[in-house]
Amino acid sequence: MSRNLKTSFSFGYSEAIGQSEAFLDFQEKLSRVAPINRPVLLIGERGTGKELAAARLHYLSGRWERPFVTLNCASLAPTLIEAELFGHERGAFTGALQRRAGRFEAAEGGTLFLDEIGNVPLEVQGKILRVVEYNSFERVGSAERIDVDVRIVAATNADLRELVRRDRFKADLLDRLSFEVLVVPPLRARRGDVPLLARHFAARMAKELGREEAPVLGEMACAALERHPWPGNVRELKNAVERAVYRADAPLIAAVEFDPFHSPYAPGGTRREQAAPAEAPGAEPPRRSLKEATWSLQVSMLEEALARSRHNQRKAAVDLGLSYNQFRGLYRRYRAGLRGAAAAGRPG
Repeated sequence: MSRNLKTSFSFGYSEAIGQSEAFLDFQEKLSRVAPINRPVLLIGERGTGKELAAARLHYLSGRWERPFVTLNCASLAPTLIEAELFGHERGAFTGALQRRAGRFEAAEGGTLFLDEIGNVPLEVQGKILRVVEYNSFERVGSAERIDVDVRIVAATNADLRELVRRDRFKADLLDRLSFEVLVVPPLRARRGDVPLLARHFAARMAKELGREEAPVLGEMACAALERHPWPGNVRELKNAVERAVYRADAPLIAAVEFDPFHSPYAPGGTRREQAAPAEAPGAEPPRRSLKEATWSLQVSMLEEALARSRHNQRKAAVDLGLSYNQFRGLYRRYRAGLRGAAAAGRPG
């Protein structure tokens, strides 16, 4: 794929966005292996978008018109994973009141994405290995062989080779799944993508809230977003930006709170992390863009004029040397940023 052709990829419900070297290299590797009908193992930290990568593998393959089925193996009790994957017959265990097909049957002809594959019990790993090798399995409680045509894409943030050494993962299964191993780059390796992703999440959240425009992320907020280590990766960035947008009562976001657990009443005094931290004594004040400075000055002058006029907008307009229509235009533009008393100003 040529790097200057496309930097975002859409598959119905989700998007991959980026222009960094790490992002584009990873997308090229996905594109290269996608048409090859072999298992792929995705390695990556939490929140890096492993399911999104698996979806891209599916939709760029010859199986794109067939089902893309997912299973988070960490979300189920070990005793339930086998039945969820392979299905079960009526009476196979307590509570099995009828025959039920599993995820492998649901993915017939398509792709099965097994997230957190390291959580699968050893005995179930053996049955997955049989599907990879022989394209067949049996439902729980049945000896009838079921043939399937399914491509497996697995993902984990665990060290599977270490799990093999500790006899917690089958070496044969790891060999079969790792026809190609792709490491999803963490967000800290994609610094240049942070502003793109932040603007995307802000616009989408504003649309969800029914707002005409998304608030603008200020210069200091953007700089702090790029400096943040993002241990939760893209998922953490999405949450932080969406939280800032829904809380915003002004057209510009000057700071983003990274820690949603912060509260002055939290046990132990949770430390607050912000995109615009307090300045150390004697430190040089942070630089602001002309747009930020202009916005701040105009909001301040509107608030002061409204306060002096007891919130009479006509008198406030005269105070500022503006026509009433000019004042109303500024008032509508900056109303979201005005303090509560000022925002309740009356026309006259």
